[in-house]
Amino acid sequence: MKFEQYNISPEIKDSLAELGFKRPTDIQFKAIPSILKGDDVMAIAQTGTGKTAAFAIPVLHRLQQQDRRYRKDKYEVKCLVMVPTRELAIQIAEVFQQIGQYTELRILALVGGVDQEPQIKFLEKGVDVLIATPGRMFDQLNQQNLDLSKVQTLILDEADHMLDLGFIRDIRDVIRRIPRQHQTLFFSATLDKDIKDLAYSVVNNPIRIQISPEDPVSKNVTHSVAYVEMDDKRFFLERLVREFPDKKILVFVRTKVRAERVVAAMARVEINALAMHGGKEQDDRLQVMEEFKKGDVRLLVTTDVNARGIDIPNVDYVVNYDLPDVPENYVHRVGRTGRGVQKGRAVSFCSTEEKPLLDAIQKFLGKEITEMKINKGDYEDTIRFSEEAPNDNWQLLIDQHHEEMAKLGKKKKKKK
Repeated sequence: MKFEQYNISPEIKDSLAELGFKRPTDIQFKAIPSILKGDDVMAIAQTGTGKTAAFAIPVLHRLQQQDRRYRKDKYEVKCLVMVPTRELAIQIAEVFQQIGQYTELRILALVGGVDQEPQIKFLEKGVDVLIATPGRMFDQLNQQNLDLSKVQTLILDEADHMLDLGFIRDIRDVIRRIPRQHQTLFFSATLDKDIKDLAYSVVNNPIRIQISPEDPVSKNVTHSVAYVEMDDKRFFLERLVREFPDKKILVFVRTKVRAERVVAAMARVEINALAMHGGKEQDDRLQVMEEFKKGDVRLLVTTDVNARGIDIPNVDYVVNYDLPDVPENYVHRVGRTGRGVQKGRAVSFCSTEEKPLLDAIQKFLGKEITEMKINKGDYEDTIRFSEEAPNDNWQLLIDQHHEEMAKLGKKKKKKK
């Protein structure tokens, strides 16, 4: 079924066609009809499956079909989308704005870290869709610049992450403020007991949708791990960047201090990189994201603030410079590449002290990550010549790894 066959408004169909949306993804195909009917939906889907559009399309259609003569009251909100991070709020708002570009619907991302006055002025005329982080939202509620008494649809996105961050009280507080009769859409990447309890406490007889392939990571991503000691990782990152100067590389580290140190290490060898973490001002974070998205700078070093939900186009490599402490975060990190139909590569640097973390990640994935073997000579050369023009050793390692993976795939097919 194509989007042009859906019972949605011509304006939304036009924007979908312009954006290149032809056929729905699995989550969109299963969620859109139920949301259009007004059902509560509880959806579990891995990152990169198109879940934002799965709720944006039907919600925008339903809002547009309401009486256009209806005038919004001051500070009124019709649809509230709660998310855990500022970056995710801004990204979701962009999706709503793109899909609703030919409608007259008013859409706002309400986030902290930026001047509140423009947000208040926008809120004064009423908002159709408000995408908000809890902090700034409750700030505006306390200032009486926000009215949730007429919310028709509540959407909780990345609900598992919101629970991890301790937002359960905020969610329950919001539910007390909105009308008893409302539609709830609950989207999460995982479904453990805590998430299930939360979901069933906020939804009413929901349509349950679960898109959970055997492999929690996209099949478009090729994985490898290289055993590199902690103090040597910067040399191997430098080699990778020099070997693939035209590739967009997203590097994950454990802390914001670490992010700044890696950027400084790259600067010492004249490699331009950007740092992204929660310690930066919101305006700086937005500028960094824009530069990386556009490709003005092709190396971004970040903490897990960018691991979940964020859609950065055309990331060729995800590098786990530091392995994540939480195995599930590996899936979210590598989900930044290989999105849609594109291919991606994930390379992890594992030091001796990180081997227990690697074991936990492999246990979570249910399979081993293929080792990219580095012989002693290659290892020493990478460090010795780190500031010189690279030889082909790293490229050779990459090629050898992919050859091994291809052979392994062929053997598995023969066994079947």
